[in-house]
Amino acid sequence: MESLSPERRRAFFERDAGVESIRGDVREILDRVRDEGDVALREFSSRFDGVDVGNIDVAAEAERAIEEVDGDVLAAIRTAIDNVETFHARQVPDDWREEIDGRELGRRFRPIERAGVYVPGGTAAYPSSAIMGIVPARVAGVDHVAVATPPAEEMNPATLAAIHEAGADAVYAVGGAQAVGALAYGTETVSAVQKVVGPGNKWVTAAKAEVRGDVEIDFLAGPSEVLVVADETADPALVAAELVTQAEHDPNASVVAVTDDPDLGAEIATEADRQAGERTREEIIREAFGHDASGVVVARSMSEATLFAEEYAAEHLVILADDDEAILDRIPSAGSAFMGPFTPVAAGDYASGTNHVLPTNGSAKLYGGLSVDSFLRSTTVQRLDEESLSALSETITTLAEAEGLDAHAESVRKRFE
Repeated sequence: MESLSPERRRAFFERDAGVESIRGDVREILDRVRDEGDVALREFSSRFDGVDVGNIDVAAEAERAIEEVDGDVLAAIRTAIDNVETFHARQVPDDWREEIDGRELGRRFRPIERAGVYVPGGTAAYPSSAIMGIVPARVAGVDHVAVATPPAEEMNPATLAAIHEAGADAVYAVGGAQAVGALAYGTETVSAVQKVVGPGNKWVTAAKAEVRGDVEIDFLAGPSEVLVVADETADPALVAAELVTQAEHDPNASVVAVTDDPDLGAEIATEADRQAGERTREEIIREAFGHDASGVVVARSMSEATLFAEEYAAEHLVILADDDEAILDRIPSAGSAFMGPFTPVAAGDYASGTNHVLPTNGSAKLYGGLSVDSFLRSTTVQRLDEESLSALSETITTLAEAEGLDAHAESVRKRFE
């Protein structure tokens, strides 16, 4: 690892979603959506998606889509929804009240009323992203879950069916930055929401950065990424498969393997090259392999490999090593961890139950992925009686007067006059 140049280290650890360079253009799009509503949405759909949109509201089409998809696809969608719902139901917190030294203290949780979920389109269909955004909102108890997904001459029926089956209340055929603006500010057709969540390209991410403050967002997600930590026991074909899997998402995806075994590192590189040639999205995979934030890194020890993984703070962390639990304990920063040879990232992408909307670009050091918590607000609750307030009165008044806030102190004293 000592052979990494400073430039290469920056590429690994300072990954950039490419958002800043387009913020100005995105701001213009958002301003027009806010000012012109549906007219702007239709114009941008024609310009950016090549589609003349008739009905922006496509909830009826989403409902009909369940009759259009193959039965096995619909069954898979429903199984995935059930598993994601089961996992996220475990996240719902209970309200609580406790008496602490005579003070009744507690916390309550309530969902936001209106949430917007962005479901990507473009070069691939993403019914799984519909499930991952809608289900936790519904489990949290959100009253109105709206979905925006890019328009097409023929919208993908699997995506529409997943949107309907997951329980969306509104479905809009609008994509890109303009979709985020519509959800944030509302139009004649699109109802404004309180929070916008979901992955997207850099235009979607830039738009979320711009509307943050007017509405809440989940986080700013960049291109997909994976880091595989592997020791000498790892199968190079499985390591390579994880690199190829994430690389096929996006030519800007970051795919990295780190090991302390030079022979394994060479085998991983050879196997990844071979597997790439077998995939239908080979061109995208090879482009992702070619940039500076992707590669196979050979560390001097597994301890150094683990330190590399913690600094990297991957969206997807795969551990293929004999002592995988001990390694995981030393890597607190990761969006989602995949342990052992029978746990591919694809399991979490689709159907194990965990959420695949995850932090990228090292932001796993700061927060986790989309969850039920993302759609909840908390309120602290307290009730003091005369005795418990009296016991605290000197502490309160002393601190209030130390801050020069005599009205605070007096509000306590008045209760004992």
